[in-house]
Amino acid sequence: MNVITRRTTLKSIALGAGASLISPFSVLASSKLRKDKLGVALVGLGYYSTDLLAPALEKTENCYLAGIVTGTPSKAAVWKTKYKIPQENIYNYDTFDSIAENPNIDVIYIVLPPSMHKEYVIRAAKAGKHVWCEKPMAMTVGECQAMIDACKAANVSLSIGYRCQHEPNTQAFQKIVAEQSLGKVSGLDCAAGYRENRTDHWKQKREMGGGVIYDMGVYSIQGARLGSGMEPLAVNSAKIWTERPDIYKDGLGEIVEAELEFPGGVIGTIKTSFAENINFLNITCEQGTIEMAPFSAYAGNKGSSPLGEINFPFQQPMEQVWQMDNDAQTILQGKPQAVPGEEGLRDIRIVQAILESADKGEKVMI
Repeated sequence: MNVITRRTTLKSIALGAGASLISPFSVLASSKLRKDKLGVALVGLGYYSTDLLAPALEKTENCYLAGIVTGTPSKAAVWKTKYKIPQENIYNYDTFDSIAENPNIDVIYIVLPPSMHKEYVIRAAKAGKHVWCEKPMAMTVGECQAMIDACKAANVSLSIGYRCQHEPNTQAFQKIVAEQSLGKVSGLDCAAGYRENRTDHWKQKREMGGGVIYDMGVYSIQGARLGSGMEPLAVNSAKIWTERPDIYKDGLGEIVEAELEFPGGVIGTIKTSFAENINFLNITCEQGTIEMAPFSAYAGNKGSSPLGEINFPFQQPMEQVWQMDNDAQTILQGKPQAVPGEEGLRDIRIVQAILESADKGEKVMI
């Protein structure tokens, strides 16, 4: 069996297919930078910042952990000592806006519950800092657009934290699809989920962006979009339910299934769940099927197709290292971001259509 190499994959993407996957975004403010590495401030010091982003920033070449924003003084003390963060680079949510006066912080990375993304992205942009924002980008398309507009008005870059788009296994199946190496895509099936055992987290609170469709659901939507190489035209049907109504209350979705219709009559089925561990992407093409399992894990993504194995082994937090290094490099070079705000908006538009389809019990055009 042939093995698709990282070198040939990335070279091909850079020369051809990948260029079509990058949304245009002019980053004029980057021309003012005269640095080799960008200082990054993490906003929100929960699990993702603590266990993945901070360790990744110790491995990055184009950026480094320069500051933090937290509402918990005890966390600030621990981080200050562990990462040798100067006191003047430590902020809370009341002092956040004064970050505008700190020349050592170039990028603000928003790692907060989705309901807080719009506010802090806009405040970061008004502070004159480039912005990275975790997924899901926001709660609504309107919020996403306001974030994009604020960053454009402030002349700063905005990128969404879709780590998988920066890793070689994802790039490999995108290359096959983009070049039609197995012919055109005729259908796909994608699922992403895990058993979420917390009961009082923001993921169980509707007003904070809870429900599986905003969290793991975005991975299955990304899988369908990247796996087809197309944007869906409609949500043909959707179903939302829970197996634990005492935790996911008042109709908040623990499990979601939906059927997406793409151009040419291509159908993509997606599932996302907080009830079970699932992670796969099957892309059916005219000349065979690309099977990825897992397709969106922190490490261990791999797959196969009639063209050969897709398996570039790496350990966490390398996805986050590649993501932040790539995003920092584009800022330093004044180039468009690979995963701009518009990419996050596309997914939230689909999320909203899925919610509407499930609520009305009918097809919803996107």
